[in-house]
Amino acid sequence: MQTQEMLRHGSLRQLDSSITAKRPLDIYIFNVQKCESINFKSHYESLVYLEKIGFNVNPIKILCKNVEEVIEAINKIGEDREKLTFGIDGAVIKVDNLKQREVLGTNYKTPKWAIAYKYPPEQKETIVKDIICQVGRTGVITPMAILDPVKVAGSTISKTTLHNEDFIKEKELMIGDTVLIQKAGDVIPEVVKVLKEKRTGNEKKFNMPEKCPVCNALAVREEGEAAVRCIGIECPAKQYRNIIHFASREAMNILGLGDSIIEEFLERGMISNIADLYTLSLEDIATLKKNGKKFAQNLVVAINNSKQNDLYRLINGLGIRNIGVKAAKSIAKHFKNIDNIMQAEYEDFLSIDDVGEIMAKSIVNFFKQEQTMDLIEKLRENGVNFECLEDEATDLRFSGKIFVLTGSLDKYSRKEAEEIIEKFGGKTSSSVSKKTNYVLSGEDSGSKLTKARELGIEVISEEDFENMIK
Repeated sequence: MQTQEMLRHGSLRQLDSSITAKRPLDIYIFNVQKCESINFKSHYESLVYLEKIGFNVNPIKILCKNVEEVIEAINKIGEDREKLTFGIDGAVIKVDNLKQREVLGTNYKTPKWAIAYKYPPEQKETIVKDIICQVGRTGVITPMAILDPVKVAGSTISKTTLHNEDFIKEKELMIGDTVLIQKAGDVIPEVVKVLKEKRTGNEKKFNMPEKCPVCNALAVREEGEAAVRCIGIECPAKQYRNIIHFASREAMNILGLGDSIIEEFLERGMISNIADLYTLSLEDIATLKKNGKKFAQNLVVAINNSKQNDLYRLINGLGIRNIGVKAAKSIAKHFKNIDNIMQAEYEDFLSIDDVGEIMAKSIVNFFKQEQTMDLIEKLRENGVNFECLEDEATDLRFSGKIFVLTGSLDKYSRKEAEEIIEKFGGKTSSSVSKKTNYVLSGEDSGSKLTKARELGIEVISEEDFENMIK
């Protein structure tokens, strides 16, 4: 069935009709749109005529005299669904008399003389032979049920996602259980119910792994989340996403290292982790493109330049869960170098204003991993900077002040204005609250400006801001 579906996909759009002719296509004619030689009085009559002259007409056409017979027909079709040579998800009830159809008419899109009845999804019993875990590109570890193969709604189902740990606990699902499965929307297989009455006593409880099944790094479920994640920085399942983030503008800012180039590096085996970027040669990179020497030269320069980045860019580039640019800057300023960060304890991170409990746990867990230590050493060997380069600010005129930016500024981008505020010891926030000291308002300011006025917070213009930073 699946093979046939794949063959039929796009068959009618083939430009080469000889290809279409080779495919096992079939059709059921269900309506006579116009006929000048015969005046049909009913739909059923027209279908019988079509069948008589050789057209392929759906064999399931039941003429009913009243509502009771309609209900009986719907039930009978539903019972026989499995015996059909084609898949269905419902039945259509139509007024048979064509004159009456004209009187009833149609809505904007649908006829008033017909209605569809949707059958509940087809459900089948099968056995959960095993539960395995797969690791996605973001590090999310997803449990997958391996099933005794069973045919449901036209296709054979041998596995299905179990989503997360909570789903398994909610269903009280065990390895060896007999379960009821269906296709959600007649498309995606799902476990509907565990048939506990069929348990034999040989079923086994499943527990989410404490280590990543791909790289053996710690698997962590954070508070408030359903997902369990691998936090290994060198996990092969995560490398594509990891390297994209590492090279991004707010991280190491490696110009020219786009998603497709990273994907090709990985596919060709030229790199397997972040540190390998710093081992690429001009010749290696030039092979990616025809006449790619200039491109390779520019990329090599960009990669080498990134070695001199400030420490906060590296911290952000490592992709530590819950740690963004703002927190990375605070951590870099506080600890001064990567070695101090790696040796720090949970409480040390909590002493930083921009770091909360969940963030502190994420950092500590990240730097406990052997993979992290291995990557840091590789980056060290390749000359990547591990020191905070930003000088200690001497002018702290905005110390203890919180700014909120709203609207568009003429002379500064949002990022530039935030960097100036931070340079003078201030902080920025994305929302207005009683703790806000200033709202820097540009053109087209919206709800933040309104809220600032309601709370009596000082609103400053771009000109006021320039005066403050002179």
